[in-house]
Amino acid sequence: MQVLQVQLEIGPDPAEVGRARRWARSRLAGFDIAADEPLVDTLVLLISELVTNAVVHTGCPAVLRLLFGPGGAGTGTVRVEVADRSDSPPQQRRADCADTHGRGLELVDGLADRWGWQPEDRGKRIWCEVDRSAPALAPVVCEPGAYELPHAVSNTA
Repeated sequence: MQVLQVQLEIGPDPAEVGRARRWARSRLAGFDIAADEPLVDTLVLLISELVTNAVVHTGCPAVLRLLFGPGGAGTGTVRVEVADRSDSPPQQRRADCADTHGRGLELVDGLADRWGWQPEDRGKRIWCEVDRSAPALAPVVCEPGAYELPHAVSNTA
């Protein structure tokens, strides 16, 4: 079983989130995931949330990894990992429609097929996986600028 991996070092600066999104889009295209596939937007949103959490909540550098599992076109698993140097565990909370923060891990929980985290020698690694053959879930607008997620998947860390 061959797994392909690419990674990007992230500095402790909120501007790095945009750089991570652009980098991820280019890497996804390199692994035969077409730019117009719904999977691309889902993965870029997941990456954005995990990198934002690392940058905003830890203030530490991080490493973003994309791992592409075996499978032909349209199949296989894409795993997103963000490792940072903070040993503080991620904290998921349930944001109301009026809240302007606090949706990161809720988005991850709603859009990924699986997610979790683990402590490491120097910090932690938070990860999520999306099965390429599964239909992508889209956020549901509850007010202009606010979203709720379908809760069709559970955390199977």
